[in-house]
Amino acid sequence: MIFTTEMIQLFAVVLGRDSERVSEMLLSEGVVQFANIGEIDNQEINKFSAVNSNISVSEVTNLRERIEGLLHTVNIIPKAPTETNLTTRGSVVIEKEKKLLDRIDGERESIRERQRTIQQEILKLEDISRQVDLYGLGLSDVPLKTQHSFLQVQTGRIPASNATKLEEGLADYPSLPVSLGKQDDLAHYLLISMKRDSESINKILSHSGWTKIKLPNELKSVKEDVFKEISAKHETLTAEQKKLEKRVNDLIKNQEKELIDVWVNLRVTELLSRIKNNFKSSSRTVIFTGWLPSAKKDKLSESIKKACNDRCYLEWRHPGGKEIADNEVPVKFNNPKSFAPFEMLVSNFGIPQYKTIDPTPFVMPLYLAMFGLMFADAGQGIILLIAGIFGMKSFRDIPEKKGYFKLSWLIVWCGVSSIIFGILFGSYFGKALFKPLWFDYHGVVTGHAHEGARISSVLDIMVLALYFGILVIFVGLIFNWINLFRTHRWVDFLFDKAGILGGWIYAGGIYLAFSVLKSNPGNSISANKIFLLVGLPVCLLFLKEPYHYFSHIKSSGREHTEKSFNPFIILTWLMQWTVELLEIFSGYLANTLSFIRVAGLGIAHVSLMIAFFSMAEMTSGIFSIIILILGNTLVICLEGLSAGVQALRLNYYEFFTKFFHGTGKLYTPISLNSD
Repeated sequence: MIFTTEMIQLFAVVLGRDSERVSEMLLSEGVVQFANIGEIDNQEINKFSAVNSNISVSEVTNLRERIEGLLHTVNIIPKAPTETNLTTRGSVVIEKEKKLLDRIDGERESIRERQRTIQQEILKLEDISRQVDLYGLGLSDVPLKTQHSFLQVQTGRIPASNATKLEEGLADYPSLPVSLGKQDDLAHYLLISMKRDSESINKILSHSGWTKIKLPNELKSVKEDVFKEISAKHETLTAEQKKLEKRVNDLIKNQEKELIDVWVNLRVTELLSRIKNNFKSSSRTVIFTGWLPSAKKDKLSESIKKACNDRCYLEWRHPGGKEIADNEVPVKFNNPKSFAPFEMLVSNFGIPQYKTIDPTPFVMPLYLAMFGLMFADAGQGIILLIAGIFGMKSFRDIPEKKGYFKLSWLIVWCGVSSIIFGILFGSYFGKALFKPLWFDYHGVVTGHAHEGARISSVLDIMVLALYFGILVIFVGLIFNWINLFRTHRWVDFLFDKAGILGGWIYAGGIYLAFSVLKSNPGNSISANKIFLLVGLPVCLLFLKEPYHYFSHIKSSGREHTEKSFNPFIILTWLMQWTVELLEIFSGYLANTLSFIRVAGLGIAHVSLMIAFFSMAEMTSGIFSIIILILGNTLVICLEGLSAGVQALRLNYYEFFTKFFHGTGKLYTPISLNSD
């Protein structure tokens, strides 16, 4: 769990006639991350050619994504294929699947076109309704409420045979033709339109045989009916829009089983094609290579032999060998499932190099300790815990929301940390309801700490944060030494800023700093002790540049060395040594002081709660309760976010930078559950 999983590389040769069964087995096992077989320096292997597929992988992927898009519109998320789907799959006929999707898309598009038309009508009615509501409606000799109306209202008649022509012509404009009735062969209309469209509207009216008339007195009551007409038409169109939406959804739901079956078949075919793309073939054989965890070696060997009836040749190669393909060994995390949110934090920074320490198990306690020290309140921690559990339940079964699920899980852990530290400090929604198990944080901040307590002032809290920071930095240095030792980087192990000499300087500086703070004014630290603690590693660090120079010279030849050496090189060494010392001293000082933010945010959290309680005491009754609820809500949101971000920053920039080189490649085998 401390180190990344041990990996091994498989080199396999199988007969061409067994390649399909072997491909199915490899997909079923899902443990091989394939490597480029062409990277092996072997002339015979380089003569092999790529395996030609009978089907276009890009077309298969395109069809699968089209089906996913259709299903997602009705909130149907197809599940990953299983081994049963692998063995019972049928052959993919691209044209057949295209016809199915084209038919569904065609029906959907016709319904969508009708929906767009209706939506345009609804928008036009809403535009008119807004104008009527704002400015009123003038009919004939009834004046408008204001001179600034954007509406044009007119009454007239047309030949009844031109009614359809009139309504079709007005369809492209925000307008409402209200039929007032028929008289002989003439249809009377009240027309409401926008003044901005008057020129175009008048042309349409002219072509329809419009004759403007004055509204008869007996029809002036239609003013009240206009609003009913607009509302009724809007409701009708809205109801039809909903029916069409249901038709679209039903169209896909009725085809759900067939679409999912096709999707699964396409997905299996796509994954098998991805595997075969890593094969090389001759006239009779197929070869491939890839990485997998060493623990899976025996099981995969048995499965391959079973799939091809022992007609195969398998060779296992360890990292660092001369004949391996792809020297960049993939990294597989080896952590319990409960560490998933912290593994996410590590992955966001980078993937550790192979054979180095996986910081996940250490990030978990460090991150939670930092968060708890900055956000120590048991009551507010319970709220975080509940919010995190709700988020986990909401995102648990949604693959696309996997990141949100892990974030919710992280919030649960942070809530637990807040509860624990809240109990240690005796804080419950900003109140000291119970005796603290460690020290009274609120009492220290307000200056009412218990007499004789070891932590009795704000300065003591800051010193505690510094001690915590020193511990974190030393853990990072030790991890760096372990990584350098395991990867045989002996020069960096000694001379790196986070190597033995860098750690020696830091430890000596810390010892001297605390000795000065604790010593009496009359006492002094001996020069021998200062030299031993800081001076000696500083002098030894000077050897770094000469070593690099002469080792480079040795590899490039003596003749070149004698000509290139000159006194200015010594000056260069001195400058590089000075710069590196400045980086070490200033860097470690900044890294250590950075942890004061842990104390700062913790003090700010307590101070905010004190401020809200003071505000609540100025009022009474319901107002006091509202202030406390809003205050706790604000603190949970803002302080919780600040504590989470600062804890992450301290891990990334003060801890990870000491040992973590996120340049590894994540282990991503092709399996039935592949993304």
